[in-house]
Amino acid sequence: MLGPEKFISIGQLASRTGVAVSAIRFYEEKGLLQPLRTSGNQRKFLRSDIRRVSFILIAQKLGLALAEIEDQLKNLPEGRNPTQHDWQKISRRMRAQIDEKILLLTRTRSQLDQCIGCGCLSLQKCQLYNKDDRLGLKGPGPRAVLD
Repeated sequence: MLGPEKFISIGQLASRTGVAVSAIRFYEEKGLLQPLRTSGNQRKFLRSDIRRVSFILIAQKLGLALAEIEDQLKNLPEGRNPTQHDWQKISRRMRAQIDEKILLLTRTRSQLDQCIGCGCLSLQKCQLYNKDDRLGLKGPGPRAVLD
């Protein structure tokens, strides 16, 4: 169990977040984490980096690219623990993106076993929902899901 220390080692960060040490080094290389270095060149992370890594994991699960994640994290302060207000700013900036993903997932869930508007017309329902491939006039791809 980690104590209330301000700094933790890379091993402790890996253990607490379930992320491999190599992944933490990768995140550091990409600029997502900025550990401090001891006189012996060991990495020391703020305890708040547990939340930062957790945010990275969630953002990746949402399908955000590392560049997008970096763009969000660059707004957090360096060298101090981010406050609730700091995290709320990120939350507000990401809300529309998250809402769009929820809408796409919901639409996909309800349409995937029906006509998705791709123009294949191979399912019987496609003949009803997309007669003569009308959805193809709206553009390429699965129009019933993406529109």
